[in-house]
Amino acid sequence: MRILHTMIRVGELQRSIDFYTQVMGMRLLRKTDYPGGRFTNAFVGYDEESRSAVLELTHNWDTTSYDLGSGYGHVAIEVEDAYRACDEVRNRGGKVTRVAGPMKNGQTVIAFGVDPDAYKIQLLQRKR
Repeated sequence: MRILHTMIRVGELQRSIDFYTQVMGMRLLRKTDYPGGRFTNAFVGYDEESRSAVLELTHNWDTTSYDLGSGYGHVAIEVEDAYRACDEVRNRGGKVTRVAGPMKNGQTVIAFGVDPDAYKIQLLQRKR
């Protein structure tokens, strides 16, 4: 068994595709419209779905925003250097909400940003 993807609902599909591809450096892997259900799915990731878990961005055509709720945590992305990754996210128009540094009560270097729908993105520095 393996994790295939995580689905998040987005208010504006192209805005989210742009964020994940242009700001986070992922690739658009596939996109499918479902006119009968009035939604579109787009899959983005760093590698092919056959080799890596990806994100499924679901846009329901008649919904422009969602309440995130208190149960959702974040999408974690491993980076070589969290400090440099924060700079790159900012330079590409993204928002960093917690600058890189050791996590509370630990030594792992992390940072946080948000996507256009306010989903939290954790940048987790690879341990050397």
